[in-house]
Amino acid sequence: MKKANAVFRLDGKVAVVVGAASGIGRASALALGDSGASVACTDMDAAGAQKVADEITGAGGKAAAFTLDIRKRENIDAVVEGIRSRFQRIDVLVVTPAVNVRKRLLTYTDDEMDRVIDLNLKATLRVTQAVAQRMEDGGSIILTSSIRSVTVEPGQGVYAATKAALVQLARGFAVELASRNIRVNALAPGVVETPLTEPIKKNAEWYSAYANRNRRRWLGRSSSWRQAPAVISPEPYCSSTAAGPGSTAVTNRPYERAFHAARIGGASRGGRDRR
Repeated sequence: MKKANAVFRLDGKVAVVVGAASGIGRASALALGDSGASVACTDMDAAGAQKVADEITGAGGKAAAFTLDIRKRENIDAVVEGIRSRFQRIDVLVVTPAVNVRKRLLTYTDDEMDRVIDLNLKATLRVTQAVAQRMEDGGSIILTSSIRSVTVEPGQGVYAATKAALVQLARGFAVELASRNIRVNALAPGVVETPLTEPIKKNAEWYSAYANRNRRRWLGRSSSWRQAPAVISPEPYCSSTAAGPGSTAVTNRPYERAFHAARIGGASRGGRDRR
């Protein structure tokens, strides 16, 4: 297991990763495990969550898998209580799931809009509420926004609207939880190869249109969350006290494979049911 820079070590801390079975959620869970945290890997995909937990424990870390559907409040409460019972505390929450129905706004239906809003925004609110109520003071909450919160292209309007709203949600939580010294930040990935962006990868012309904006001629890869040096690995950074409340972490923009964090209170990412 890799050893993170001492500033970003999370030994003795417990991190809950929502959407841990694949994509950015999986890479986040692995990076947090590398940093010494005990990781609760949660996902609707029980087998996938267990696989990631096994990978962490196989590398010498501590982890357990939990089946979680953040669209159902009663399931959230039961699972979070189960995590508290297993690990005795919660210090970090990382929320990654999202869905995108790619179509033009003039043809969007109410059902499609409800589906996107329910997972991307309402479900994020539900799980953050449940965990924050049970989190240790001085903890850290990391929500996954999108580059689409600040830049939009045709067919991304509703997704972009939810991700912009999530930025404000993070700011709101940061203000309201400040008295408990709980830091709330939003990560803002660019277009990254995950199940959410699988349609792009399957279409050579579409993929090329994005990849050609990148000097390396390929999309960002979620594995970079773990492979990057600890000093720039997003989740350990935001989970540590190095990141102030309400920070923006812009990761892997389409035009540059870089990570930076600025204490300017907001966020920005692009792109099915999970990251």
